[in-house]
Amino acid sequence: MEYQEIYRKIQEEHRQVFEKMDQENMREFMDEIKKHPRIFFIGVGREGMATKAFAMRLMHMGKEIHWIWDDTTPAIKEGDLLVATLGDGRIGHIDYVCRRAKEAGAMIYVVTGSPSGETAKNVADKVFFVPASVYRGTDEVVPSFQPMGNLFEQCLLLMFDIIVMLIVDETPGLTFEGMAENHRNIE
Repeated sequence: MEYQEIYRKIQEEHRQVFEKMDQENMREFMDEIKKHPRIFFIGVGREGMATKAFAMRLMHMGKEIHWIWDDTTPAIKEGDLLVATLGDGRIGHIDYVCRRAKEAGAMIYVVTGSPSGETAKNVADKVFFVPASVYRGTDEVVPSFQPMGNLFEQCLLLMFDIIVMLIVDETPGLTFEGMAENHRNIE
């Protein structure tokens, strides 16, 4: 396979995922993000990196953001939101964290490409479904020629960026210029 063939196939997969997105499901996720001032995040691997990028932008918006497992992460409490990214919907230690957070009264939002996964099905209060091929996924999604969960991970990063742009557009007084004032300034 050559470079042009690969990028064209990837672009076509992305197009299919974004056209298949349930915009009402995305809107419901956005509304919860907007509603909660304190949001905790967990994710691992490449999907965790996409999730960290999203958490960073929400911090730039002025939200109180915490990453599970950081040493400075405070107690999660009633009224808080935990966003857990689980491509296949059933990662053991993330399931454990979600169950503990739920016991503490937090709302659990699972972002996944496999809503039939254990955590998505049995622990989450709500599920945001990104219909892209995931590693070990079993749900009907856009298939991929790419290895493992590449398609889900790529679309997750782009979808989170789209959500940030939509929230900024819909929130009076919130601008990218204002967000830049919250960017780390000790680089």
